[in-house]
Amino acid sequence: MRVVETPTHPLTNNTAERSLRHWVILRKVTFGSRHEQGSRVVALLASVIGSARLRQVNPWSFIAQAVANRRKNLAVPVLTMLA
Repeated sequence: MRVVETPTHPLTNNTAERSLRHWVILRKVTFGSRHEQGSRVVALLASVIGSARLRQVNPWSFIAQAVANRRKNLAVPVLTMLA
């Protein structure tokens, strides 16, 4: 009944479901990860890629820069919020 109290709330959770769709398909196609560490990697990548896309940053460039920085013992770049 939250929608009736606050009309700005969406009627469905369609946005959340659509954002997870790619990861569900990946799990089905690859039969998922068979190891806890692999599951953690997929979860972290999903989080970083999703956050980068929401902030209109190329996720692959961000990940490449983060890996390059860590190899040089530099700080990982920060995903800034949109203005």
